[in-house]
Amino acid sequence: MAKTVPARASALDRGGLDDEQLVAMLRNMLLQRQVDNRGFQLNRQGKIPFAVGSEGHEAVQAGAAMAFQRGRDILVPYYRDLGLILGIGYSALDALLSLFARAASTGGRQFPHHYSDRERGLMSISSIIAAHCSHAVGAAYTFVYNGETGRAVLCSTGEGATSEGEWHESVNFAAVHKLPIVFLVENNQYAISTPQSHQMAVTDVADKAAGYGIPGMICDGIDPIATYRAMKVAMERARSGGGPTLVEAKCYRFLSHTTDDDDRTYRDRAEIAEQRKNDPVPKYERTLLEAGIIDEAELAALKAEALRETNAATDAAEAMPPPTAADLYANVYAGPYEPWQ
Repeated sequence: MAKTVPARASALDRGGLDDEQLVAMLRNMLLQRQVDNRGFQLNRQGKIPFAVGSEGHEAVQAGAAMAFQRGRDILVPYYRDLGLILGIGYSALDALLSLFARAASTGGRQFPHHYSDRERGLMSISSIIAAHCSHAVGAAYTFVYNGETGRAVLCSTGEGATSEGEWHESVNFAAVHKLPIVFLVENNQYAISTPQSHQMAVTDVADKAAGYGIPGMICDGIDPIATYRAMKVAMERARSGGGPTLVEAKCYRFLSHTTDDDDRTYRDRAEIAEQRKNDPVPKYERTLLEAGIIDEAELAALKAEALRETNAATDAAEAMPPPTAADLYANVYAGPYEPWQ
């Protein structure tokens, strides 16, 4: 059936993306928000101990994921990157298994939001802020050491991580050795409770790139197309031997840092209400509607499917068994080692 195009369909600077890709980014954003909110709901119900919110980061992560080449690139995310991991092929069920700490999810060992999937090029992160950056640099160095070309590492952090020594060491090493890596900084303005102005004297994190002799780029993290455009340039530069790039995506975190955080202690509701006017999800919905890429019926179907997938994943994950005590020492050491032997 032919799609009904609005009478006033607006021109859209699509960044080289076709209709299917544009809709795929919206699907990613809708699913991310559903799964993200489900984590907070399950925590408040007492069913899981902890969850991290990424609401407000949907556009950044959908755009960045679209610039990722499956089967070639490596993603080293941080804990607030649900949309990025969904965007490279990780499933909602896998994400829920992690939240419920079920045996089917790395034996229930990983902390929530510490995803890993070797087949998809998804490296597990460290709970220590910015520690995963050195792991990402190690992966990028492996490409160079092995003489591999056409591959890149995408390493993401929040802006708070750029105040950590390991972030600086990693960027410096990558710059010196001209490694195929992109450092994506999702600047949501708060490092837990610390506003950006209290942790750095620069307005733009991207300005830090000059200190290492690499390019720094800024993109609108509320717009997935703008993010994709910037990340595409940076990732292609890395794959072609041009070295690392620092990309800063400006966004905002609508929820508390985690379910253990009460953001009312460091920001007022009026600030969040003002930021909500620029919510990336409804904003991108309007963009596609006005451009005639989708219509209202298609949008409703996408939202219904995201909810259905989240509900099905929640029910399936909750029903699966937790790890047993007998599995406690499995996969800790290589081989059949037992600590009491």
